[in-house]
Amino acid sequence: MGKLDSKVAIVTGAGQGIGAGIATKLAAEGATVVVTDLNEETALATAAEIGGLGLRADVTDRASVDAMVEAVMAEHGRIDVLVNNAGWDKGEAFVDSEPETWDRIIQINLYGVLNTCRRVLPIMVEQGYGKVVNLGSDAGRVGSSGEAVYAAAKGGVIAFTKATAREMARAQVNVNCVCPGPTDTALFASMGDERLREALKRAIPLRRLGQPSDLANAVAFLASDEASFITGQTVSVSGGLTMN
Repeated sequence: MGKLDSKVAIVTGAGQGIGAGIATKLAAEGATVVVTDLNEETALATAAEIGGLGLRADVTDRASVDAMVEAVMAEHGRIDVLVNNAGWDKGEAFVDSEPETWDRIIQINLYGVLNTCRRVLPIMVEQGYGKVVNLGSDAGRVGSSGEAVYAAAKGGVIAFTKATAREMARAQVNVNCVCPGPTDTALFASMGDERLREALKRAIPLRRLGQPSDLANAVAFLASDEASFITGQTVSVSGGLTMN
């Protein structure tokens, strides 16, 4: 028996990296998982591996989100879990950045969460049940050099999580936030070199980078009824790099 048996879960940005790890873990816990990604090919590939449904969805486009949610409701009739994992960043000093980059970072990382929640939360309210897990970042808790706008967007996700948790509590919908620390993914590899990797390992008390499975385990717990009395919380999965 898995902790998510009979639950229907949507995971955004789940074609690879942390999202794929989360989708795989939720499926292992018994959930029927809808894998969404801007890249339809990777969404379908991840879905095929875990026996779920793969759909293309652009979280920055409300029409795309609406179509995805309608497809899920047509297929399954309910949505029990929403994991807002889709994200993107470009590492650079703020004074070297351009508004076009700001827009993309904010659209994906913040508006993406707003768009999916706006569509899914009313469904959960009507059900009288739901679990939302938003992926924040420790950059949004303590700041991170070279990620100023990303930190701003993720700080917004953390605050949005708390506010919606308050609004949704009467409907028995839990909303929580998981903040990854440095995690060994393709996105992380694209933003740094081996020296950065080794420096971070030395700085992290547990002396290693996070793995997608580390995040997935925390998300699966918050998505389950084991966390039914937890809402509005922000949990860092960072090996002790941040403690607050």
